[in-house]
Amino acid sequence: MRHLAFCSCLAVFVACAKAEKQPAADTAAAAPEAPAMPAALSVANLTGKWAMRVMTDTGSAPLVTFDMVAGADTSGWTFNFPKRKPIPLRIVALAGDSIVTQAGPYESVLRKGVQVTTLNTMRLQDGKLVGITIARYATSAPDSVVRLRIEGTRAP
Repeated sequence: MRHLAFCSCLAVFVACAKAEKQPAADTAAAAPEAPAMPAALSVANLTGKWAMRVMTDTGSAPLVTFDMVAGADTSGWTFNFPKRKPIPLRIVALAGDSIVTQAGPYESVLRKGVQVTTLNTMRLQDGKLVGITIARYATSAPDSVVRLRIEGTRAP
């Protein structure tokens, strides 16, 4: 019986000793490279005059065009529609690669006589400001909230 126990232990020992230890797989080399994080957006990146266009979600023809003037700090920003007084623009958030601005209430360019407040979320992409605008109209109509695309290029 002792001989059987000894042989069993010896067999287990030999089996474990014969197994070659495999080197750990280099998972860092096999993992795909993570995309680079976009540079953080700052007021300095945006300072100046921007030629802006507002379009529907699916269209490319502008519904509205205007200039956005971005000051050297978070105050004094404006929307400048043709033949209208400048509309103050407030910086709601500036974090990561995005800026969120709000304007209004002011008279809508698209709906004459109706007040609108806009919330704009934009990011700098390939030298352009791109994003979405949520327009909230002061009306009880079913389409009182509209989602639009916004795009801007730095004006000369």
